[in-house]
Amino acid sequence: MRFHPLKKIDLYIIKKFLGTFFFAITLIIGISVVFDISEKIDDFIENEAPLRAVVFDYYMNFIPYFANLFSGLFTFIAVIFFTSKLAFNSEITAILSSGISFNRMLRPYLISAGVIAIFSYALANFIIPPANQEMNDFKYTYVKDRPVNNEKNIHLQIEPNVYIYMERYNSRNDYGSNFTIERFENDMLVSKLTARYIRWDRERKGWTVTNYTIRNIDGYEETLTSGAKLDTTLAINPTDFVSTKDDMESMNLFELIDFIELQKMRGIDAIEQYAVERHRRAAVAFSSFILTLIGVSLASRKMRGGLGLHLGLGLLLSFSYIMFQQVTKIFAVSGAMAPFVAMWLPNLLYAVIAYLLYRWASR
Repeated sequence: MRFHPLKKIDLYIIKKFLGTFFFAITLIIGISVVFDISEKIDDFIENEAPLRAVVFDYYMNFIPYFANLFSGLFTFIAVIFFTSKLAFNSEITAILSSGISFNRMLRPYLISAGVIAIFSYALANFIIPPANQEMNDFKYTYVKDRPVNNEKNIHLQIEPNVYIYMERYNSRNDYGSNFTIERFENDMLVSKLTARYIRWDRERKGWTVTNYTIRNIDGYEETLTSGAKLDTTLAINPTDFVSTKDDMESMNLFELIDFIELQKMRGIDAIEQYAVERHRRAAVAFSSFILTLIGVSLASRKMRGGLGLHLGLGLLLSFSYIMFQQVTKIFAVSGAMAPFVAMWLPNLLYAVIAYLLYRWASR
């Protein structure tokens, strides 16, 4: 494939596109930070949050989250805004009249969309997850209490042929009751531990069972061991019982994939939201290309109503895209639609819209 070096017109459009995009993102982040400070300032003061922690542990991690949250919308707005100005200043007409085809004019737009897509994908999968973890730790220390979950009748396969049961688990004090762990070999029970209580030791990062009995089975012989307290290691941690949205958003791509595979091995069916999150990150990044093509096709033609009409149509399409994505997400989480299909269906539909608008604009 022959590489064609970028020309001045390419660099001009890329500079306009990315400059407008990052200016808009910076502006909305600034506004979001101001509103967030006004909302949480009383909590910061009341809980004596250190200024350094507020700035570096919270807001420095808050920024990439919101930058990625609004990236699709502001990609669209950036394209509409500066392309409309080019069109109404007759610069688009001049470009096309110079012998440059509409397809060739799209090249710098798609390069810019590629930069934003890579930016969004890297943020969503590798930068935002650890930032979310730090932000959540700060939030639950200085702003609000960590949510408490009381899970009941927990059944898990934690390893091949190893199963646990817990009647109840409380996430506030990391305490479980009526705990059982069973080990099988060749479909035969070889060991069973039952305990009145089980507790997670946050300092030791391990489990302690109390009032326990261990039953070991060797053929026709059985041995029983009882005790008041026993420290043990299990291939589980509290998040396996009460995983929350915060936990999911704190996983990078590889952790998310490993978690999904682990839950499948444990026989847990309710993993749709994790699969949705995995596919959503890629779909949102790819949408930069689709929204860019729609934006260019709409804004490159002069229309009665000017920039306002372009922005109005653009916002209507972008918000309908976001709404459609949320609807398909609900279907996926409920199990009515496969997560991959749910997250990529909006892109497929709007890719068709983008193609039709492209054919109209390139005539």
